[in-house]
Amino acid sequence: MSRIDAKFAELRAAGKKAFVAYVMAGDPDYDRSLEVVRGLPGAGVDIIELGLPFTDPMADGPTIQLAGQRALESGMTLERTLEMARAFRETDDTTPIVMMGYYNPIYSRGVDRFLDDAKAAGIDGLIVVDLPPEEDSELCIPAQAAGLNFIRLATPTTDAKRLPRVLQNTSGFVYYVSITGITGAAEAEATDVGPEVARIKDATDLPVIVGFGINTPEKSRAIATVADGAVVGSAIVSRIAAGDSAQDVLNFVKTLSDGAHAA
Repeated sequence: MSRIDAKFAELRAAGKKAFVAYVMAGDPDYDRSLEVVRGLPGAGVDIIELGLPFTDPMADGPTIQLAGQRALESGMTLERTLEMARAFRETDDTTPIVMMGYYNPIYSRGVDRFLDDAKAAGIDGLIVVDLPPEEDSELCIPAQAAGLNFIRLATPTTDAKRLPRVLQNTSGFVYYVSITGITGAAEAEATDVGPEVARIKDATDLPVIVGFGINTPEKSRAIATVADGAVVGSAIVSRIAAGDSAQDVLNFVKTLSDGAHAA
């Protein structure tokens, strides 16, 4: 059982929904980023999504793109991202970490080397948004063999014909993208999301977590009510971009996690 599986089992036993927080590794610099990441579990975060900085993040809106640029300019690399995961694991061996990013840095490092290093660093799962199911042999299947969950995205345009292919090798959880578009582009609406989550859950036993367009405690609670949990990224990254202290960022995260856990 992976840390992700264990976390969802724990949440189910407690009758709680999951709260997932996304932060860009190295934004605005390594030390301040690590301070936030280390504080996320204490702010009620059940699963950490650790963004891997990349120069061409096609699924991300301006907020996440700029976070990636700040991280790259501060010297963040794939190796430093793994180093951050290792540093986090020095004090926390239970909170799952999902690395979210794009395939190019992984391909450049070499898949086998990357998977060995990611597993050793304490990474539990991967979301690689530019690898469709047709490319599962590239990373998804090797990742599963290495003991890492490979988490797939489903979207409003994932129709009944496509959904089984998307779910085929997915593990850990399904990430449902609540809007058509990039991160931070619009707000998620529970009335729209609910039927889509139900459709996905009819096709899989995996938890379905909803992200994109969730930016307030009220929205976090509303979305978690119709799903197995909520993901917030851009709203948190915006606080980091504004220069908020790590504690102020974590205080904001706590309001979002409280919302999801109240569902």
